[in-house]
Order: sequence, then structure tokens, then C-alpha cells
Amino acid sequence: MEEESKLLGENMSRGYDVILDGNGLVLGRLASVVAKLLLNGNIVHVVNVEKTVISKSKKSAVATTKARLEVRTLASQSKNPKRPKRPENIFQRTVRGMLPWKKSRGKTAYKKLRVYIGIPEQYSDVDLQVPSEAKPISSKYSPISMKDYAKIMG
Repeated sequence: MEEESKLLGENMSRGYDVILDGNGLVLGRLASVVAKLLLNGNIVHVVNVEKTVISKSKKSAVATTKARLEVRTLASQSKNPKRPKRPENIFQRTVRGMLPWKKSRGKTAYKKLRVYIGIPEQYSDVDLQVPSEAKPISSKYSPISMKDYAKIMG
């Protein structure tokens, strides 16, 4: 595990292309690692984003999602909150929430994020990095995958 963190630590300097594998990693923890890499000036590619997991029980994730989707406005329905429903958009929005979005530094960092479902052909022969900080810790809940969560969202 130390070797994997050191691998990511070497790429913390500016200008590197970092290719991360999201298979089995926790969504929020992976997003925080990605946000830090983006703020350091790296271009980050995240593959297998649909295989990331949310460390909640399925029942709890469904309840919070349904409650958020019921928020409406009495004015025009075009003004109601927009919620991402695809796995790559959910991940991008999570990372965006961890960046200083209203500053130019955050916007330029966000433009360097690339998210893919599955593994694209150009990255099939590349060694994918797995940050040890984003690995799940054993919990009493069985986590829900991002693919299942996106199906629930609609």
C-alpha cells in the first residue's frame, strides 16, 4: 500500500497525466484524491467510474436520493435543481464540490478532469494507478455500486 501512495506522490508535481482505476473504490475518497491532483496541476483520467462504490446501505442511499429528487419550486419548473443521473456525471459533480469552483483556479483544475465508463482502448495497455487512500474500510454495511445508484436515480 505504501508503494501505491508513493506512486501517486511522485505524480503530484505539475503537468503529469494521472490515470486512476475506480474499480471498488469509495466515491468520496476517490473524489478527494482526484481534487487534490487537479489542484496540483495534473490532468486526471478516471476509468471504471461505474464500479466505484458508495459506502452507505442501499436503503439509506435510496431514501436520501428520493428525498432530493422531490425538491421542487413553486415558480417555473425549469428553475428546479438539476441532479446528475449518469455515473460519470455524478462523479464529476462530486469532484466539483471539492474544488474552489467560484475561483479561476478551481475552474481551470476542473477542466483537466476526464471520466470514463469502462476502460477506453487507449488506456487498455497502460498500468492503472489505484490510490490506497480511496480503498474501502470494512463496515457493517454492504456498499452500493455507482451503477446501481445511477439506476435508482433514474
